[in-house]
Amino acid sequence: ALPSAKMGCFTFIKVMMILFNLAIFLGGGTLLGVGIWVTVDGQSFLEIFGALSSSVLQVVNVSYFLIAIGAILLVIGFLGCYGAQKDSKCLLMMFFSVVLIIFIAEVAAAVVALVYTSLAETLLTAVVTPVLKEKYGADDKFTHIWNATMTEVHCCGLNNYTDFTDSPWYKEKRTYPEPCCKDLQPCNNTLAAESDVPGCFYQILEEIKTNAGVVGGVAAGIAALEIAAMAVSMYLYCELDQK
Repeated sequence: ALPSAKMGCFTFIKVMMILFNLAIFLGGGTLLGVGIWVTVDGQSFLEIFGALSSSVLQVVNVSYFLIAIGAILLVIGFLGCYGAQKDSKCLLMMFFSVVLIIFIAEVAAAVVALVYTSLAETLLTAVVTPVLKEKYGADDKFTHIWNATMTEVHCCGLNNYTDFTDSPWYKEKRTYPEPCCKDLQPCNNTLAAESDVPGCFYQILEEIKTNAGVVGGVAAGIAALEIAAMAVSMYLYCELDQK
């Protein structure tokens, strides 16, 4: 009775593996499709989801992100689904390897994010602040994105209002962007200093800390799924080894 029970267990796990990876494959395909659609035809996407997305460039950036994630999910789904269905040790090992690499990359990213927050701030300040001083007010798309971000997140500049000093906007209007003065007019030096609106880096960091529980829960869930997927693929691999 034992071999048949074992065989039943093997078949059940194999079917679950196929269904799970088929769902991943379809999800990846959907994300890839949406990503390509947004890249090719961002305008109609904006018209449909206009209220949700604050600027064109953010949508374009999101589209590349969707294409990357979609492609990865397609590969994982295909390897897992086809590997389990065909009892292919090679594909199962490839599936295990890809998921393991992603798992390690996520853990590394989490560690880096925790350890190097201050370094990220320094790097961002070095890179973003000069661009703000050079482009804000001169480049319409860039200005629109920053305005949308500052209004949405209730922040001002990367660090604070001084990031806009010497920008084309300041040189022309002699005022700072309105979000730097909590939308009061005229947003001059005195009012901006009094308003003391936090920089966007700090504000986004606070948002992340506020939602850390949710983010952590989602991350833990994804990690658990990845570990389960690796365990199942290794189980199927080892069972095939014994056949």
